[in-house]
Amino acid sequence: MTAVMPSSGADTPGQPRLTEQGKPVTFLEALREGIWEEMERDPDVFLMGEDIGAYGGAFKVTEGMQAHFGPSRVVETPIAETGFTGAAAGACHMGMRPVIEMQFIDFIACAYDMITNYVANSRYRGSGPQPMVIRGPCGGYVRGGPFHSQNPEAAFFHTPGLKLVYPSTARDAKGLIKASIRDDDPVIFFEHKWLYRRPQLREVLSLDDDVVPLGKARTHREGRDLTIVTWGAMVHKSEEAAQVLEKEDGLSVEILDLRTLLPLDEEAIVRSVKRTNRLLVVHEDTRTGGLAGEIAMRVNEKAWEWLDAPVLRVTAADAPIPYSPPLEDYLLPQPEDVVKAARYLAAY
Repeated sequence: MTAVMPSSGADTPGQPRLTEQGKPVTFLEALREGIWEEMERDPDVFLMGEDIGAYGGAFKVTEGMQAHFGPSRVVETPIAETGFTGAAAGACHMGMRPVIEMQFIDFIACAYDMITNYVANSRYRGSGPQPMVIRGPCGGYVRGGPFHSQNPEAAFFHTPGLKLVYPSTARDAKGLIKASIRDDDPVIFFEHKWLYRRPQLREVLSLDDDVVPLGKARTHREGRDLTIVTWGAMVHKSEEAAQVLEKEDGLSVEILDLRTLLPLDEEAIVRSVKRTNRLLVVHEDTRTGGLAGEIAMRVNEKAWEWLDAPVLRVTAADAPIPYSPPLEDYLLPQPEDVVKAARYLAAY
């Protein structure tokens, strides 16, 4: 890793880091701002990935960064996820803080062995901190087909040593990426591409160093009749459903945005269930082996006596995501699916 040398980039021209003060920014812009600020704050932070330099990444998250920070801190890699993930692990041992971009999170599978058998276990084996962030675009609703639309969080959820982060808002995208980069454990950071440029998600961000702590859920919407536990794009699909339920059924729905899947904020889930007495888990990943089963079991262990109805789940079907728009819409969870499940729970 001798080619990756700390550099402040202060004397290197490039596009401005911060958006205009008071101007709402998209999820993607907030994410870029968080990474940029951490690179300015800590010269040991550097980026690795495919096409992240001159091209600025497949979705332009790293646009302007190589021009500003230089090629030694924004490192172009071959199409070799196992190789550059291993190189990043070595950089961690040398005291650096790599941020890896998987061009699409689907291809994190190529580095599964390196992540689960080495990176996740390294600190336990006495090799010191592994301050690595592996980030990338995930999720469907954009007609990307089976190779560019997956949500592989369940594949890593059972691996001790990893942290899994999955924001749903622009403010959290910035605050959580900053916290992830500063964390001394390896973090897999999921960025739902359906959220990247949605105008409805624009937010005015503080110029302060707003770091969102890992492992803390956020109450997206307060309610009294039913709890929906969810994350990522499903927060907004669930919000659409909650508005319908309030208008048509008079139901008050609470939406708990987990934000971090590992560590899981079990206490926040239990508190919400004790208030509403009903639980619906909504996630975009497939049904079999998805996180809904683990969440339901933890509630069963910690709050069974508060439940007035069985725990239900709304998930994607157990099938690859198709290219066909009507088929993708059928396979993935929709607000009407959430409405149907919530009505069943409310009437139970």
